[in-house]
Amino acid sequence: MTVKENFEKIQHEIQVACQRVGRNVEDVKIIAVTKYVSDERATEAIEAGIKHIGENRAEEGLRKWQILNGKATWHFIGTLQSRKVKEIIEQFDYIHSLDRLSLAKEIEKRAKKKVKCFVQVNISQEATKHGLDVKGVIPFISELSQFPSIEVVGLMTMAPYVENPEETRKYFSALKQLQKDVQALQLPYAPCAELSMGMSNDFQVAIEEGATYIRLGTSLVGKEI
Repeated sequence: MTVKENFEKIQHEIQVACQRVGRNVEDVKIIAVTKYVSDERATEAIEAGIKHIGENRAEEGLRKWQILNGKATWHFIGTLQSRKVKEIIEQFDYIHSLDRLSLAKEIEKRAKKKVKCFVQVNISQEATKHGLDVKGVIPFISELSQFPSIEVVGLMTMAPYVENPEETRKYFSALKQLQKDVQALQLPYAPCAELSMGMSNDFQVAIEEGATYIRLGTSLVGKEI
C-alpha cells in the first residue's frame, strides 16, 4: 500500500479511538518513523500530508532532513548520546529521549533557543529499555530548573510489545497519571502538556489513555523497501 493509503486508514482509526473516549482528533499528532525506509518512501510521507517525521539516529536523520529540505517538524526519538547533541540540535524540533542530567547539560551548552524535550520514562521497568524509573521522574524534572534552555513539553514511553494491545493500557494509564503529577507542580519550564506514546501495534489504546503524539513506522511507512 502507498503511504497515503496507510495514512488515510490510520486517520480513520484515530478518529474512531477518539470518539470512544470523547477526545478531539486534532489533539493527536502522527509522527512517521522513517528510520527503516528509503529516502523515496520518506518523501512520499511528506507528499501524503504527514507533518511530523521521527528519526532515531543522528547521521541518518540529518541526511534525510537535508534531502527533504527541512520540511515537516522533526523529532529525535532514539537514545541520544551527549556527543551527538551538537549535530542534531539545530535541525530537530523535539527531543523525545531526555533521561539524564549529563544530556541536559549538553543540550543547555549547545542550545541557541528553547529546546522542546520529552522526558523518557521506562514505565514498564524493562531492563532492555532506556528511560527513568517512575519514581525518578519528578526529582529529575525538578533538577532541570537549572537549565533555562530546556522546556519539558511532555513525557515519552514505549510499552512492551505484546500480542494483545489491551495489555499495554496499564502502562499508558500510568504515564498519564505521572503527567498529571508533573503538571500539579506548575513548573513554568515543564508544562508537560504532551504524551508521546503508542506505536503501530498499540496506538489506539495509547490514544484512549491520552497520547498526543503517536510514533508510527511499520503501519504507516512500512519497513525497508
